[in-house]
Amino acid sequence: MVSFTTATSALVLLASTVNASFETIANYGPASQVTDHNAIDLDQEEMELQLALGNDEAYANALKIYSEGAYSKSTAKVTLSAAIGSAISKGTAVTGKNAAGNQVIGKTYEDYASGATDILVQYQTTDSQKNYVDCQVGASLTPNTVGCFAASGSMAIDGVGDATYTYDPLTDNINKRSIQGFSTAAKKKMAECENCPYKMYQKFYDYYGQYDYANQITLAAMSGQKTNFDNFDMDMGLYGFDGRTQMIKKGTAYMTIWMYVIREMEDALDDCKEACTIEDCNDDPVHAWDEGVAFYTGSLEGSDGSGSGKLAYALADKRCANFKTCGDMGDSSTGGSHVNIEIFKQFSIGQSKLMQGQCASAREQKVNIENLMLVPLIQGSLRYAWKMENEDYSEKAEAEGAIFAAAVLPVVHACDAGAAQTIADNVKVGNQGSGNFAAVKTAFESTYECMGVNGDHVGGLYDTASASYYAGAEPMGGSGAGKISMTFAAAGVAALTSLFMLV
Repeated sequence: MVSFTTATSALVLLASTVNASFETIANYGPASQVTDHNAIDLDQEEMELQLALGNDEAYANALKIYSEGAYSKSTAKVTLSAAIGSAISKGTAVTGKNAAGNQVIGKTYEDYASGATDILVQYQTTDSQKNYVDCQVGASLTPNTVGCFAASGSMAIDGVGDATYTYDPLTDNINKRSIQGFSTAAKKKMAECENCPYKMYQKFYDYYGQYDYANQITLAAMSGQKTNFDNFDMDMGLYGFDGRTQMIKKGTAYMTIWMYVIREMEDALDDCKEACTIEDCNDDPVHAWDEGVAFYTGSLEGSDGSGSGKLAYALADKRCANFKTCGDMGDSSTGGSHVNIEIFKQFSIGQSKLMQGQCASAREQKVNIENLMLVPLIQGSLRYAWKMENEDYSEKAEAEGAIFAAAVLPVVHACDAGAAQTIADNVKVGNQGSGNFAAVKTAFESTYECMGVNGDHVGGLYDTASASYYAGAEPMGGSGAGKISMTFAAAGVAALTSLFMLV
């Protein structure tokens, strides 16, 4: 497999040096504070812990975490003893104290007119991922109230003065970011915004016929109901907790949050001003790009990416071991994912371009990242299609195959509706092990070029015990291998020149 050039590697190294003031995310140097965004994986983790219990009460808890959030954008709903005498703008500084008498800092979450008595105050977050915020309540079953405002007291509101208030720390500390919100806001943020619809999102809407398709999959799995899509309907009532759990945990991480990574990259490009540096006017697009990295990775991966997370980054690491696509050259069954290595080089190049106002050029990085993000989803679909044909029937395995396919079928369909139907017919819910792996593999491979997927990046299903590929599951190989890596390398050379000018 073709790797990056030395010039491109130098580019990424320089980018990380420029952004050394913020804590890294899997060795990516953000140019803005995104510790709160990076913590969305803590919602995913706590939700999965509940799902693993496999009972109705635990599912109700998981649904609450999914819909209300627990660890990101922590906000207090407080009631003032007297109405405010003048209007307050969103972002106005608010200072109070916790139960121990220590200072707590926040800001108003939205604008408030004179006479308001109920206000939302978002807690200040820090640059340290470990201590990004010390008030984590929401729907969490293990709330942390150490850094929350005390139940009653006085808070200083900038421009207004001191105001006494009351609230319940265990019910009125809420979260204004939830995993469900990523999907339910998709229509507004990905279909109807000024530069919408976003191309990748449009493929999913066209296929499913629903704006919040990912949310509908999750809710159907939570309740054991059937979806109502134009294509690839799934009857969750055929499954018990084992199958439904897989639908939820993979649907939220690899469909809901996955698509929001792309939304943040698109938002960065929308906000970017050509030939305008970060010092002048491109700080917002760079922040949005950093948010995309955070939602791709999550806090559990750590600053160097050696942790064990719950989001797309972790999936790439898991699947590379199954397909012998780990390591710098993408030819190992151990180590970190080659796809992640490629993606993070693209993240760094894109960030440096946005810093310099190279808006049109940065779109190339967005497209490259999108295409690479498809690879682990394809690998997951192939792996479980193989299991369903070659192993004893398992509800869990069938559900995993179906949800992985659900996460990539719209892209296949946009290239070839027949190929998408072949895959869907062989990995659908209720197939009971009757799928044809060879047909699924052939259908995927026939659309790689159209999807912008490199067959080398996908690899083949590998048996570490025998140190060989499973029969019929070998890598595609052949024409087109290495094209993406070569394109990335060429893009890096051009971006490198610009970055030298920046520093």
